[in-house]
Amino acid sequence: MPQPTRPAALHEAGDAWLADCSPHPDLTRAAWEAQDLAPIASGPRWLVAESTLTDGMPAATRIRDEQRGPILADGIIGRAWWLVPTQAAEDLADVPHLTVHAAGWVLACPPMDTVVDGRFWLWRPDGSGYLTDPAVLAAAFGPGWYRCPAEAS
Repeated sequence: MPQPTRPAALHEAGDAWLADCSPHPDLTRAAWEAQDLAPIASGPRWLVAESTLTDGMPAATRIRDEQRGPILADGIIGRAWWLVPTQAAEDLADVPHLTVHAAGWVLACPPMDTVVDGRFWLWRPDGSGYLTDPAVLAAAFGPGWYRCPAEAS
C-alpha cells in the first residue's frame, strides 16, 4: 500500500519545482537557505496574475482545491500573486482587480514552508507544475463568481 505523501515531502517537491523555474536554481536555493526571498522571473513556465489580498482571498476560496494552483501572498503590502499558464494574459486581460504581468516580471518568492518579509504561500506549488486555469480564475473574480457544478442550482 503506498504511503501518504508527507507535508515535508510536498514542500521539498514544491521548492524543487520553483527553483527549477529559475534560470539559476542554485542561487534560488542559496537565497532560501539564507532565509531570503529568491527573485524568480515569470515565463517560460508561468506568468503572474496580481491582485490585492482582499480581492484575492475571496476569489481563492471560490475555487475548488483541485482547481487552484499556487498563490503567493504578502500580508505586509496586501498583495496576492497567482501562478498562471503562459497563455493566460489574453484570457485575463479584462478581469477587474487582476493584473497579469508579462514574461520576465520578477516575483520574489520564499520557500514553501517559511514566511519571509511577510511573504508566504497561501497555496503552495506541489512540484507537478499545476497552475490555475485562467477561465476558472476569471470566473472566481467575475461578478457571477465561480461555482462548482454540484453547487449550481
